[in-house]
Order: sequence, then structure tokens, then C-alpha cells
Amino acid sequence: MNAPTQHLMIGQLGHFFVVLALVTSIISLVAFTVASFQKNLDIKINWLNYAKAAFSIQSISALGVFICLFLICYNHYYEYQYAFKHTSDDLETKYLFACIWEGQEGSFLLWIIWQAILGVVIMTKKGENWRQSWQAPVMSVISLAQFFLLLMILGVYLGQTKIGNSPFVLAGPETIGQTPSGLNVLLRNYWMVIHPPVLFLGFASTIIPFAFAYAGLQTKQHNQWVKTALPWTLFSVCILGVGIMMGGKWAYESLNFGGYWAWDPVENASLVPWLILVAGLHTMLIFNATGRSLKATYVFLMLGFLFVLYSTFLTRTGILGDASVHAFTDAGKVINFMILFM
Repeated sequence: MNAPTQHLMIGQLGHFFVVLALVTSIISLVAFTVASFQKNLDIKINWLNYAKAAFSIQSISALGVFICLFLICYNHYYEYQYAFKHTSDDLETKYLFACIWEGQEGSFLLWIIWQAILGVVIMTKKGENWRQSWQAPVMSVISLAQFFLLLMILGVYLGQTKIGNSPFVLAGPETIGQTPSGLNVLLRNYWMVIHPPVLFLGFASTIIPFAFAYAGLQTKQHNQWVKTALPWTLFSVCILGVGIMMGGKWAYESLNFGGYWAWDPVENASLVPWLILVAGLHTMLIFNATGRSLKATYVFLMLGFLFVLYSTFLTRTGILGDASVHAFTDAGKVINFMILFM
């Protein structure tokens, strides 16, 4: 039986962190964008300082959201809909992490946190040329992506339109006396504890090659950005590839798939951006060696990130709900924002 609603503070705190992260993402987006177009170095540095402070607060807030959600799941606060749908008393502690990213809101949150960590790494990178040429335009793209992802977990109404789905919604009276749903049996596998964080790090990392391609176009430094972006692209290819392989291993253990093309459609959708990024990595090497294939490099790196968004769109909107174990079936709740994001 559900416990009486008595843990409101942690949900309110979590929602406050979501709003704070969203507001600071807007501030960092504006400040990084202004800095990226600013020619005066002193003014540029001032805007960068404002932007970095806002992005740092946003990153801490995102971590605060995760901690609040984990405590709700860990302590089995079933008065919250998220805990009621994804946890149960019999779960081992390690699977309580899997409960977080089983849900749509938790997996978006995981993506937000990884993107925040990557942004902090980029912000703290040293070098005068890096700060003057690449930091602001690259971070403006990351801040824009953070803004859209945070909208996905905002969960407020603007008129008749609901913006995102909050993980801190209280369960309705229909759950009273009902048994919590708990984690899907197919997901009670050690691979589901480590596979989603690696895969979402791969998803989050694809924005960095995309952002460098944008920075090259904005600054018109077409011959300089490729060399700087190459290590980041290699990192993204490796991490995303490992994440896909982990998913394949889980699929063979839990679903007994008979071959790769019998995999879940979402597994295949994740493979497509990886193949595009691999092609982009090759054209980057060709450009560094011969000075050719620059246009192809722009196209591949941008398409890599856009196809990550497209595969996410297919998963999140319920389009593959009848064909995929991964797909979230609450269709339409984030469809408009996913289209706008793309």
C-alpha cells in the first residue's frame, strides 16, 4: 500500500533545480553567443566569464536534480509517480540506478548531466587561441542543446500546452492500494546498469564535433577547426561504439536475438549516427593529410548529431512503441519539442 504523501520537500527541491538549470542555460546561451560574435577581447572575456558562471550553476543544478530523483527511488517514495512506475521493494541497489534511466525523464536527465560534464571540460581547457576562437561558439551550441533537453523534464503547462514531463510528479489516487510496477524484468541485467550511461555519453559527445563544425562556419576558420575537433570526434566514435556493443551484448543475453539485423530497431537507429561519424572521422584525416574533403567533413559531423536526435525522436514519441523494447510508449508528449530541437 502506498505511504501517505509526506516527502514533498525533495520533489519541490528537485523541481527547483530543474527550473534553475533551465534559467541558467538561457543565460549561458545568450552570453556565449554574444561572446562568440564579439571582436573586442576585453568585452569578449567579460561575456565569457558570465557565461561560464551560468553554465557552472546549470551543471550543479542538473546534478542536484539527479540526486533528488535517486533519493526518491532509493527510499521508495511511492507517492511519486516515477518511483511507483520504476521501483519496487525487491530491487537490488544496483538496479535502483537502472530505474532512473528506465524512464523517459531519467534518461533525458542522464544525457543532460553528461553534456554538462563535457561542457565543463571544454570551459576549463587552457590556451589563448582556444579561448579566443573556439570556446564561445562551441559552448553556445552546447548551451542551446541543454536548454532543449531541460525543457523535456520541465513538466509545466503554458496555457493548454504541457512543456516536458517532470520526474517529480506525485502519483494519482488511482495508485492507492496498488502494487508498484517496478523495473521491467528484461532490464534487470547488469548490462543495463552500465550500458545506458556509456551510450548516453556517446550521444552527448556527438554534439562536440557538430559544434566545432558550426564554429568553423561561424568564424570562417575552415582550415583550422578540423585539427582541433579531431580528438573529440575520435572520442565520440569510440564511446558511442562501445555503448552500442554493450547494448548488443544485453540484447543477446536478455532477448535472445538471432542476429544483428534481428536487433531492436532502436539498436539499429543508434548504429546509423555512429557509421556517419566514422565516415566523418575518415574525411577529417583525409583533410589533414591532403587538404581535401572539407565539405564532406562538415556534412558528416553535422549529420552524425542530427541522426542522434532523429533516433531519439523515434524512441521518445512512441512511434516504435509496438516494435521496440526500448521505445517509450507515452506517444506525443515530447514530439513537438523533439521536432523543434532537430
